[in-house]
Amino acid sequence: MQGAIARVCMVVTAAILNHPLLFPQENTTPPEQEDEVIARMREHQERLELEQARLENELSQLDSKQEEQSSSEEGYSWYLWSTVSFVIFFTIEMCRVNLSDTEIRPVEDEDLLSESGAITPRTMVLDKVVLSNFCDKSNYTSSHENWRVREFVEGFTDDLLESLRSVCDGEADMEVGDFVGIGSMFESWKVCKPLTCDLIVPFSPPDPYSFQFDLWCSPSCDMPPDMQGCGKIKVDGFREDKEGCLCGSANLGEDMLCLLHGGEDTVQVEHSPEELLCSRNTHLLTKDQVMKWFQISLTKAWGRISHKYDFEVTFGHLDAAGALKIRFRSWKVIVMNIIPVVQLEGTDAYFVPHFPSDYASSPDPYWTLSLAVYERRLLKHFAQRLPQNSCHLHCLQIVTFLHRKQTVLTGKSALTNYHLKTALLHLLLSKRPSAWGIEDTEQRLRDVLSFLQRSLHEKRLHHALIGNSQVPEEVQLPEVLSKAEPINLFRSLFLQRELYAATVRHFKEMLRNAPVLIQEFTPPLSNGGLHHRLEESL
Repeated sequence: MQGAIARVCMVVTAAILNHPLLFPQENTTPPEQEDEVIARMREHQERLELEQARLENELSQLDSKQEEQSSSEEGYSWYLWSTVSFVIFFTIEMCRVNLSDTEIRPVEDEDLLSESGAITPRTMVLDKVVLSNFCDKSNYTSSHENWRVREFVEGFTDDLLESLRSVCDGEADMEVGDFVGIGSMFESWKVCKPLTCDLIVPFSPPDPYSFQFDLWCSPSCDMPPDMQGCGKIKVDGFREDKEGCLCGSANLGEDMLCLLHGGEDTVQVEHSPEELLCSRNTHLLTKDQVMKWFQISLTKAWGRISHKYDFEVTFGHLDAAGALKIRFRSWKVIVMNIIPVVQLEGTDAYFVPHFPSDYASSPDPYWTLSLAVYERRLLKHFAQRLPQNSCHLHCLQIVTFLHRKQTVLTGKSALTNYHLKTALLHLLLSKRPSAWGIEDTEQRLRDVLSFLQRSLHEKRLHHALIGNSQVPEEVQLPEVLSKAEPINLFRSLFLQRELYAATVRHFKEMLRNAPVLIQEFTPPLSNGGLHHRLEESL
C-alpha cells in the first residue's frame, strides 16, 4: 500500500518538474534546437504514459486484494486515491498538449513592441490643428476629385467590357458580367495619389458548364490550415462517357448534316478542361490560365476602341492581369485594377485570383474569397448611424497615408491597407456610434493604432466579418460565413519571423514619423494657397 502511494507521488512529481510552464526560460531555445526539444518532450510523454498504465494496472490489482481483505470503506479510499492521481496527471498532460500546440516564440519577438522608450499610440504627439487641416484637405479631395474620377472610370470600363464581350466567342469562351467597384475610391477614403480604382469583373463558363465550389469551412474540406479564407473552383458539366454524337465537338463543315440531329436542333459545343481554363488533368479552375486569358482578351478589347479616346493606356504584367495605367495629355495618371473574379453562387462574395496590394497570394488551385461588397455595405450601414461629419473615414485616411509614406521610406512589410481597414471595422463594431464625432478624431486615431499594435504583438487579427457575431443583420452576410470559425489574417507572421520583425519595425517607425508626415501633408497655408497645393498634390 505504501509503495503504491509512493509511486503515485513519483509520477505526479516527475510530471510537474518536467512541465515546461515551471521553467519557461528553458523554452527560449534557438530555432535549430526546437525539433530536438520537441522530440525529447514527446519521448518523455510516452514514458510517462507507460508508467501511468503500469501504475493503474498495479493499483487495480491492489484494489482487488483490498476488497477481499479489508472493509468497504478502505476500498473506497483506494478508489479515491486512484481517481485523484489520475485527474492530476491528466490535467498536467492536457496543459502540456496545449502548450505544444502554441508556437514557441523567442524572447526577441516579445520585446519587439515593448522596448523601453519606444513611442506608442498613446504617447506620440499629435497636433489637433494639424489633424483638422488633414481632414479638411481629405474632404476637399473626396468631394472635388474622386467623384469625377469614378464617373470617368465607370464609363470607360463599361465601354471596355462591351468590347471585351465582342472579342469573346459566346459559344466557346467565358461569359463576362458587369463590373463592381470596390476599395478606397468607391468607399470614399482614398487620400494618396496616384488615383487608383479597383474593379472586379465576374465571369462564368458557357452553357452547359457551371462552377462548383469547395470552401475552406465546408465539412468535407481537406484544405491546408494556411489556406483559410480560400476555396477551390471546379468546372462541372464535362461528359464522362465517350459515347454519343460527335457533331458537337467535330467540325463537320457547312455541307455536312448530322443524321441524329436535324438542321434546326441546337447542339452544345463540347470543350476540353484546358479550353475552360482548368489545370492539366483536372477539372479545377486555375488562376494562371484565367489571368492569361483575361489579359489577352482585355488587350484585344482595348485595340478595338482605342481610336475613340485621346489618352495612352499601358497594361501591366501577366502576374497582374487587368492592371492598366491611363495617362492623359496633361500628364495626369489614373491607375485601374480590373480583376476577373468568380461569384460564389447565391451571394455577393467573389473568388479573387490576386489582390494588387498583397505581398503574397495563395497558390493554385486556391482562390481567395473577397467580401469587399459586404464590407462596403457595412460602411454604409455605419454612415447612416454615426454622427454627421463623423471621423471614422478620416482615421482610416490618416493611417493609410502614414502607412504609404512609411513604405516609401523603409520598403514593403506584411502590413496592408486591408489590415488597417479591418482594424477600423472591428472598432466600429465594438464602440457606440456617438464616439465617432469629428471632435473625437485624435482619440479614435489612437484607438486604431493601439488596436494594430496589440494585434501585431499577439500576431492575431481576425477577419472583420467571417465568424463575427457582431456583424449587423442588415449586411446580409451568408450564414456559411457568419457561422464559420474566425480567420487570423496575421497567421503567416507565426511562421515568417523575418517578415514579422520587418513589419514591427515598419509600424514603430510609422509611429515615430507620424507627426512629421502629417505636418508635411497639411502645411499652414492660406485658403487660396491651400486649394492650390491640393490641386498640385492630387
